[in-house]
Amino acid sequence: MELEADFTDLSQDRVYKTSDLLLRHKKQLEDHLRSRECSLFNLEEKIILYDLTNTFFEGSGRYNGKAHFGVSKEKRSDCPLVTLGMVLDADGFPKRTEVFEGNVSEPGTLEGMITALSFTDMQTRPLIVMDAGIATQRNILWLKEKGYGYIVVSRKRKIDLPPETEMITVREDSRRLIRAALAEGPDVDEITLHCHSTDKETKESGIKNRFESRFEEELDKVRKALSKKYGTKIYDKVIEKIGRLKERYKRVSRHYEITVTKDENMNRATAITWERKEQEKPVGVYCLRSNHVDFKEQELFNIFAMLTDIEDAFRSMKSELGLRPVYHQKENRSDGHLFITVLAYHVLHSIRVRLRAQGINDSWTTVRKGLSNHVRVTTTMKRDDGKIIHIRKSARPEIFHKRIYNALRLPLQPGKMVKTIL
Repeated sequence: MELEADFTDLSQDRVYKTSDLLLRHKKQLEDHLRSRECSLFNLEEKIILYDLTNTFFEGSGRYNGKAHFGVSKEKRSDCPLVTLGMVLDADGFPKRTEVFEGNVSEPGTLEGMITALSFTDMQTRPLIVMDAGIATQRNILWLKEKGYGYIVVSRKRKIDLPPETEMITVREDSRRLIRAALAEGPDVDEITLHCHSTDKETKESGIKNRFESRFEEELDKVRKALSKKYGTKIYDKVIEKIGRLKERYKRVSRHYEITVTKDENMNRATAITWERKEQEKPVGVYCLRSNHVDFKEQELFNIFAMLTDIEDAFRSMKSELGLRPVYHQKENRSDGHLFITVLAYHVLHSIRVRLRAQGINDSWTTVRKGLSNHVRVTTTMKRDDGKIIHIRKSARPEIFHKRIYNALRLPLQPGKMVKTIL
């Protein structure tokens, strides 16, 4: 459905000035939206979710102090990045956002972002939910000192669960089965939830097997070179090549025991053998930590699963709302671009919440695609006196259109009928 507005006279400078004005009042706008959304949707803000994502630049980024090369979540290591941090509530509404440098350390952003939110009007501090990248021991201690509850992913590589522990099913669908069991945490005031996901196990096994195959193929090349005329045979050189391979495939190389046999008289390697060691960590397993010791398995898992709201928000902003890439070269214009995307997400999410309340759980892509064929049409007729009549009106809505419009309390035929005689 097209907008009844003419943007042909809107200059680029006016758009930039609007972006600058919005960014200048960013805090006031976010405070207003937070208050308004709490009122409209009866939000309690008992649970706060926090995560970061990054987006890449088209260009050098030399005029943007926040643009730095880093680990790109879109695998665009060839472009400078900026990082967007976002705090959401359990209903998926953004509370506060901040643009950080592209190479920012994720753990170092938590304190500032949570402090920026005022919870003075609440009887109890909200529960903070965050992923392993932010859940350092320093951040956990800070949350405890400030009186926050938390649910975080444990950063421990080795997860020990007694074999007699009974696990219960916390989620089961066509894609995965997740089972979990509670145990005592590393601290006396913590509990841990050990989770095993069949979906995660499949992904990790596929990645591990692929890298193990590549690692073994490279080791085999080094071994075969020992019997070739111009192959590397000097013992120190062979050790050096294996060391470089172990560094390149460090994700799996630590699980291998590699032996290089040396001929002491000629200082040459004569044989290379390897075998896989026992895995330290079970595949498909992760652990959650919380200082709410009265949580049961299902309750703790359900709250942590809300982190997918942040993933959905970032996915929507990057795909439908144009968060990436950033073409602006100046820092304030880049920040304005990201903030306008966040404002657009406020609108998008408000629509989705209203639709969900009416039992419509379609993705935003499905909603857009379904509404795209409801259009405005123009009918042209010639009168007997030679004049031309143009009648412009909305087409008749289909069942899908009616379902969406009724859920949002919109007219079934948006826009007025326009009749023009020429």
